[in-house]
Amino acid sequence: MTGPGAAKAGPPEPIAVVGAGLAGCLLACYLARRGYRVDLYERRPDPRTGGAERGRSINLALSERGLDALRRIGLEERIMADALPMRGRMIHPVTGPLDYQQYSHDGERAINSISRGALNNALLDAAEAAPGVTVHFRHRLTGLDPAGGAMTYETPQGEVRTGAAVVLGADGAGSVVRGQLVARRESVEEVDYLDYGYKELTVPAVDGEFALDPGALHIWPRGTSMMIALPNPDRSFTCTMFWPASGPGSFEALSTPAAVEAHFRTHYPDLLPLAPDLADDYRHNPVGRLGTVRCAPWQTRGRVALVGDAAHAIVPFYGQGANCGFEDVVELDRCLEETGGDWRRALPLFERRRKANADAIAEMALANFVEMRDKVASPVFRCVRSVEHALERALPGRFVSRYELVSFSTVPYAQVRRRVRRQQQLLGGATAVLVGAVAAGLYKIGRTM
Repeated sequence: MTGPGAAKAGPPEPIAVVGAGLAGCLLACYLARRGYRVDLYERRPDPRTGGAERGRSINLALSERGLDALRRIGLEERIMADALPMRGRMIHPVTGPLDYQQYSHDGERAINSISRGALNNALLDAAEAAPGVTVHFRHRLTGLDPAGGAMTYETPQGEVRTGAAVVLGADGAGSVVRGQLVARRESVEEVDYLDYGYKELTVPAVDGEFALDPGALHIWPRGTSMMIALPNPDRSFTCTMFWPASGPGSFEALSTPAAVEAHFRTHYPDLLPLAPDLADDYRHNPVGRLGTVRCAPWQTRGRVALVGDAAHAIVPFYGQGANCGFEDVVELDRCLEETGGDWRRALPLFERRRKANADAIAEMALANFVEMRDKVASPVFRCVRSVEHALERALPGRFVSRYELVSFSTVPYAQVRRRVRRQQQLLGGATAVLVGAVAAGLYKIGRTM
């Protein structure tokens, strides 16, 4: 791997990265490029030697922030070989025709569907191949001393005690590293769960071809719930239901195959014929929880820090979880460059730069759930989106929609939020003019009839 800022001399002890998921593997690659020895610890067995956990994949939507991080270390082309571009969303109403809504004003820009497992395996391959990186599977962290970097792991061979110059927790929303910091009062966490869960289904290929348009992210918006489907290279689709945890039409309420099929026949009639294993998938695939993780501080003593979901897990409705975690890695690498590899300066700087951005995308992801679930099928929403695209064409570079700024740029999330608030004033005025013109036209037609 090549790139700017390489070949920094590493400390005598290795850097420990806890968690060999997406952010952890990418972080190991970046640290190796700087000349550090890296111990990458993972509680699971090697996922490349066995099947993925059933119903836990949630296809990812890689966009520019994630691609930028991969591009910087020469991994974009390898990763994108397993990805499928989606240039818009396809809305599936209960009745009536499908409604395609392009993501960008020119219809050319795309987010990219990729399975979490395929992406994780590719990044694991890259991390293992990087000089100085050692991957330790079946190592479950049970103890951490933030002051000295001492760690205790439970392994199949028994307890292992080791140490590191710096410990970086990239172990996901349920981070054990974060739990250790909270238990020692080195950090405070807040976890807000939605009253919604998720469950996966599969739409297989039909006669070797996609059963749905593979160039779109498919959405079935149903007001209090929704379902999405993303394409896979084997021509299947991974569908994810986001339903209430309890109450009418919830996972709790639909407990028999007959009830499930009746619910789909009523609310998702076009999907039912395409999912022959619907009842089996529904019965056996687990219900996952959805929530937002906030904590502060993300780092302590210049020696232990949290990265990605371990610091700021978000709900998946903007497709930015992995992209945001990858962007963390880029920013941490930038901070190491600017501080000459001084971790005690780099880690606080990393938190200062990323915290506001993580808070901003967490807020936008929650808001996008409401948009996807309730608004995308609305004529008013389509009108506003048309006005946005018209303004983008008329004012290139000056007016850019929130979706394009989030998905197709690397503008910091906090800046996106501020810019969009300013633009909304302009958009509100333009929409008012458009609605007024339509109303005047209808009035004129009425007078002539």
